[in-house]
Amino acid sequence: MAEVKVFPLCCAVQNYAWGKVGLDSEVARLVLGGDSQALIEEARPYAELWMGAHPKGDALIKDNRISQRTLGQWIADFPGCLGSKVKDTFHGQLPFLFKVLSVNTALSIQAHPNRELAARLHAQFPEHYPDNNHKPEMAIALTQFEGLCGFRPMHEILGFLKNVPEFRALIGNEAAEELQSAVGDPDRTSLALKKCFTRMMNCEKKLFVDQLNMLVKRISEEEAAGKDTSASNGELLLRLHSQYPGDIGCFSIYFLNRIMLQPGEAMFLGANEPHAYLSGDCVECMACSDNTVRAGLTPKYIDVDTLCEMLNYSPAPVSAKIFPCVRDNSDPCVYLYDPPVPDFSVMRIQIPASVRQYTVSALESAGILLVIDGEAAATSAAALSDMTLKRGSVLFISANESVSLQVTSSTGMTMFRACCLL
Repeated sequence: MAEVKVFPLCCAVQNYAWGKVGLDSEVARLVLGGDSQALIEEARPYAELWMGAHPKGDALIKDNRISQRTLGQWIADFPGCLGSKVKDTFHGQLPFLFKVLSVNTALSIQAHPNRELAARLHAQFPEHYPDNNHKPEMAIALTQFEGLCGFRPMHEILGFLKNVPEFRALIGNEAAEELQSAVGDPDRTSLALKKCFTRMMNCEKKLFVDQLNMLVKRISEEEAAGKDTSASNGELLLRLHSQYPGDIGCFSIYFLNRIMLQPGEAMFLGANEPHAYLSGDCVECMACSDNTVRAGLTPKYIDVDTLCEMLNYSPAPVSAKIFPCVRDNSDPCVYLYDPPVPDFSVMRIQIPASVRQYTVSALESAGILLVIDGEAAATSAAALSDMTLKRGSVLFISANESVSLQVTSSTGMTMFRACCLL
């Protein structure tokens, strides 16, 4: 029998506590869309959908003609499906993990090491850093998506040091004045910013808890009196404090940009970039790694020294953090998000209502296709039988294979495809 090279997947769900609950979660709705028999528990969080071959969430193959149970087993048996360049570069492994996230409460403030640091951390502390790979990642908003990303421009941080005395108390006057005097000199700015952030992360627990309680009390009273608390970032501070009371991460909002992505907008998080996801739904793609250095908004291990040493202390505005997509010259339905790392790229495929026939083109890389909206009958010479694609469908497409769609929905289709464009 000819080898099946295009097949549907049943993907792993992660029920982390920060996820949206029941059918409020886009993850749960996609799961139900892909399998109408799926059981969604209304009080359970559905945080992440994992589409890939990661050992903690290896996708199941939904084709009973294939003897391998999971995508990871199938790739191990047929590494050529990755494409020759991808197979050789990434040693027979799928180099990315594709996800959907539905965020109800904030994820930890974190950064990911580069390859060199990852290897060192893994050798020294394997219990905290389980592999030696880097973990760049990219989030593309499905709904309005809120996060923290990178250090704010200097004038904003200095404004908070002036307007939020509780924040200044953690940093200390000397470090705050050093930061002020460094304005205009990028090297001095980075050093002064590092000193300020390190001071905050290392300050005594009693000091920061007392200052945080004072800040929460002051902002709560100001809000009750109908005052504008935006100079203290009041709304976000109270929200994060309600989710993680007494957590040092609450103060990081005065250092980090708050970013609000609209659907289709993306942010790319390279090595050493401090970030946190706060709310909303997104598609995410990342290199295959679990290496995370945390900085707050978490009950998990915080490696303060590694974190403060590794971060990229380059202030930049929110606008610099939005990662652009580029429309494909040869296919106007495709918008490419192509970050500056070899491990992954993502395509958003937007088929308008006027188009009834569409070909998901062959690439020199294996890919994973997720349907967000719309329906189609799909055929491929490498699938051996027709497939129905609908909201929540996930398809593995081997390298050099295309899929023909007969679009059946009246409103067109929205899909995302993760791949590796070497």
